[in-house]
Amino acid sequence: MENKPKSFPPQEMEQPGKEHKMNPEPEVIRENYKGSEKLKDKVALITGGDSGIGRSVAVHFAREGADVAIVYLNEDQDAEDTRKMVEKEGRKCLLIAGDVGEEKFCRNAVQKTVDELGKLDILVNNAGEQHAKEDIRDISTEQLHRTFATNIFAMFYFVQAALDHMKEGSTIINTTSVTAYHGNKLLLDYSSTKGAILTFTRTLAQMVADKGIRVNGVAPGPIWTPLIPASFSGEKVHEFGSNTLLKRAGQPSEVGPAYVYLASEDSAFTIGEIVHINGGEMVTT
Repeated sequence: MENKPKSFPPQEMEQPGKEHKMNPEPEVIRENYKGSEKLKDKVALITGGDSGIGRSVAVHFAREGADVAIVYLNEDQDAEDTRKMVEKEGRKCLLIAGDVGEEKFCRNAVQKTVDELGKLDILVNNAGEQHAKEDIRDISTEQLHRTFATNIFAMFYFVQAALDHMKEGSTIINTTSVTAYHGNKLLLDYSSTKGAILTFTRTLAQMVADKGIRVNGVAPGPIWTPLIPASFSGEKVHEFGSNTLLKRAGQPSEVGPAYVYLASEDSAFTIGEIVHINGGEMVTT
């Protein structure tokens, strides 16, 4: 997909979205991306790893030599497709299905990763959900609790469990968003969680630095993932990303390498930082 699409056919789907039903399907990894064993024999746990950015991270990590566990809700076909992509790179892929908003599940997912893959070096807190509403009064209590449980509470649960297994040199990477900086009038609760993730990342980095564990984040802008047709009308999907300087949305393949950087020794002196990948949106950090 050298020539990235400037627009997308109008399309809609039910939450949480299915990557195999998207038109066109997102680009996961560039054909010319060369792995160089930056993560050789590491073990990573990636939430929301079945599709979108999470899938891209899983495949990039595998090409760099890591085994991965991917956590997902119920998108079994997407998860299986990701497993095949990881295994094609010659690495192991453990699938763990469940609700990241439930603390017990998160703890069990971490333990299962360690039991089956032997250790845990990298935690990628990436799972997220969003539900567009034009009026704050239309955001139900159920939606509010659901969005916060998935997007930020889960990060607390996974980190609390993961720290029991992480050692010096381990890394934690959190997915926030450009909406943490300038908001989105259709995504009030989602944007609020992304702001919380920003502060969570900077504060957690201070808390665990003396353990030799680095915490950083990535703040994507408009990226072509299943969340988009699952959240917006066909008309908005058609014009998605057209307001960037590049006049298009980004692809997961253009985000995944940032996670490789933050997970590897290339970023050994990077801590508490946010990498911005948004097609030219100038943000104040």
